[in-house]
Amino acid sequence: MYRNFRFDVISVADRARCGILKTSRGEIRTPAFVFCGTKASVKAVTPQQLKEVNTQIILSNTYHLFSYPGAEHIKMLGGLHKFMGWDKPMFTDSGGFQIFSLGYGSVANEIKGKRSGIPKLIKVDERGAVFKSYWDGNTQLLTPEKSIKIQRDLGADFIVSFDECTPYRIEKKRTEESMERSHRWEKRSLDAFEQFNDYSQALYGIVQGGIYADLRKRSAEFVSDNPFFASAIGGTLGATKEQMYEVIEMAMNGLNISRPIHLLGIGGIVDIFKGVALGIDTFDCVHPTRIARHGGALVKSQYRDGSSREHINLKKSTYKNDDSPIELDCNCLTCRSFSRAYLHYLLKANELLALQAITIHNIKFMNALMEEIRSGITQNNLKTISEKWC
Repeated sequence: MYRNFRFDVISVADRARCGILKTSRGEIRTPAFVFCGTKASVKAVTPQQLKEVNTQIILSNTYHLFSYPGAEHIKMLGGLHKFMGWDKPMFTDSGGFQIFSLGYGSVANEIKGKRSGIPKLIKVDERGAVFKSYWDGNTQLLTPEKSIKIQRDLGADFIVSFDECTPYRIEKKRTEESMERSHRWEKRSLDAFEQFNDYSQALYGIVQGGIYADLRKRSAEFVSDNPFFASAIGGTLGATKEQMYEVIEMAMNGLNISRPIHLLGIGGIVDIFKGVALGIDTFDCVHPTRIARHGGALVKSQYRDGSSREHINLKKSTYKNDDSPIELDCNCLTCRSFSRAYLHYLLKANELLALQAITIHNIKFMNALMEEIRSGITQNNLKTISEKWC
């Protein structure tokens, strides 16, 4: 069913593991970070710049590309890889998170854009989700079958089954009902995938169940019992960091660990170390590139300005006369070329170069972080590595 895909675990330290995800477009060394190119573009950087800092895989968003320019249009132009000039592995989500976040009020900043009229979820039933498009306000229905068709037209290597994402503060009964509907939708996603499987894509199943241990275990077992290539942990992960780690462990306890395991939407440095220690293989999040566009540069613990944040804010006046690079031991183009003072000036002057330069650094930072994590697992000194980065 997945003849062009394979996952091999090559090193283990407790529950943390290094592996190789093999695709027809190249190998991905895990643990790995997946950068978000929401609208077929990782904001502020080119595909070539992504490659120059050792990026292995990126993610694009089904909801956005379905809304505009349309998956069939992208397919006509040769598929997502050709359309955006990226020839390495790619991931697409199902579109479910964006649709349900609209309905439950947690709209991501990236969705807002400059358009008037925030899109709204109209209703959810057994067919799928009815919503108003953020692009033109038209009413749309997204079903499991349609989500798979869109992702097939886009042509990403890794695609995701359609599920419902519920918010944190809902009762257990409602969470269970949603989870069971997600399972039915995931079965329909799998059926639609198998009907047109040409071995160019691999399908992920999604673990739901909210903050409830028994539901997470049931959902993880559902995903493991069905022929998905890989598993992804989704839905609400709790109200605190500590609860999030507990929820991840709940899901991990029921998953088939011979498959790759992805954690959806998480990208903090501490969170990555915690996830890796629990057995997570891949992560995705807009955080590294989003904060860059607001002057946030990711730095290791020794370069922080005393705050608990994992980044420094180069808009602060404290950097106006700082002629050092973002990090002295970073060899990215930005750190080789520009000082903190210059980047501070560019931000204050609203020069676009600042956004590109800091984004390049943050992407390089994340890739270097994951490389050291892989080394830490192989050498069984992950704790020492975490002290350097956290």
